[in-house]
Amino acid sequence: MKVLDIYIDGASKGNPGPAAVGVVICCKGQVIKNISDYIGEATNNIAEYKALIYALEEALILKADILNIRTDSELLFKQINGDYKVKNENIKVLYDRAKHLISAFKEFSISHISRNLNKGADKLANLVFKKKKKA
Repeated sequence: MKVLDIYIDGASKGNPGPAAVGVVICCKGQVIKNISDYIGEATNNIAEYKALIYALEEALILKADILNIRTDSELLFKQINGDYKVKNENIKVLYDRAKHLISAFKEFSISHISRNLNKGADKLANLVFKKKKKA
C-alpha cells in the first residue's frame, strides 16, 4: 500500500487576481515531489481547489492507495468533508472534480492545519509570483 501525505496551498494576489498553486508530496516522511504552477486569474478559494486537484491527479499518477491531504483552507476542508455546502457555481465544478478523483483512492483523509505547518506549500505557491516578476 502506497501512502502519501500531501500539503496543498493556493494563492491569489488581488482575489481575484493572478493565482498559483503549491503542492508538497511526501512518502514515508520524505518529500518526493514539489509542484508550483501559475493558474491564471482566480480567487483564493478557486486556487485552493486547483491545488487540491493538482495533488489528487499527481497522487493517481504516483499510484497512491492511501492519501492524507493537509490544507490551511478551512473552507476547502469543511466543504470536502461535507460540513459546508458548496454554493458558488465556479467552486462547485472544482468540488465535483475533486470528489470524483477522491473516489479513486482506497482511503482518503483531509486535515485542516495552521498556516505555519503549511509553509512548504505556501512557499511554492508564492514562488510563482516571484518568478513572474523576474520574467
